[in-house]
This record gives sequence, structure tokens and C-alpha cells, in this order.
Amino acid sequence: MAAKALSFQVGDNVVYPKHGVGRVIEIEASEIAGARLELYVLRFDKERMTLKVPTNKAEGVGMRKLSSEATLKDALLTLKGKPKIKRIMWSRRAQEYEAKINSGDLVSIAEVVRDLHRAEDQPEQSYSERQIFEAAISRLAREVAAMKNIDEPAAQREIEDVLKAA
Repeated sequence: MAAKALSFQVGDNVVYPKHGVGRVIEIEASEIAGARLELYVLRFDKERMTLKVPTNKAEGVGMRKLSSEATLKDALLTLKGKPKIKRIMWSRRAQEYEAKINSGDLVSIAEVVRDLHRAEDQPEQSYSERQIFEAAISRLAREVAAMKNIDEPAAQREIEDVLKAA
């Protein structure tokens, strides 16, 4: 049974879970192994990457439109919450954080940003914590920027302001 095809148009901003926000630059037809396929051609400017996704598999891989205003509000509310740091080994927590970032879910990514954020008066992060934090805040900022039609640094400043106010 084929997955129901989502309908994206050329020029739409979309979220691909493992790569974040991209833009549909083309919808092309291709013949692969004798089968005719229709493909979304996605461009991820930050990674300088192009990805082709079969239109009938887009939903199955988790490709989606930008989040709604309600989801954005939930994500910003999550940032204001108290960090929830599990008392498990860092390597296990790091895997959980990576999974949340790659889920493409805005609220889950906000949880990672909240949990790994360090205020000025707190001890410094380890290198791996900082790497995961940077990946999460960048992914969150790219979607916020696309939703609000602003640049990524401005979106990141907005997120940092919410974190500082919490």
C-alpha cells in the first residue's frame, strides 16, 4: 500500500526531519529501475545540499509543512520551562537528544535547547553538550526564521531572549 502523497508546491518551505528546513525547488518526473517516479527536489541552503524525495514517500519519511502558530507557541513555552535533565549517562542522554533533533518536531527540539541551555552564571558545557545545543538551536532558529520570514540570526536572538527571560 503506497503512502498518501502530501502536496507541496515549488517554492514551499518544508521540514525534512533529519535536515531541517528546506525549499521545494522543483517537482520532477524520473524513471528509476523502469518505474516512473515523481520527485520533490529539496534545497537546503545551509548545508548546500539538494535532496530528492519521491512524492509518494514524503509523508512516510516525516516531511511536513512548517509548524503552525500553535506549535510555535508550545515550543516557546517549552523554552521557558524548567530544564529536565535525566540522571543517566551522558552518552545515553546525547542519543536521546540527537533523536529529538532528528525527529523534526519543533517542541522536541525546543526541549533539547531548554535542557542544554546554560545561563551566564552556570558551569560551562562540555564540547559534546555544546555541539548538540548548537545543532538544536540552529534547527529551531531555521524553522522560526522561515515561519516569521526573518533571517536565522534574528530568530536565534529571539530564542536566546526567551531563554534568558525564563
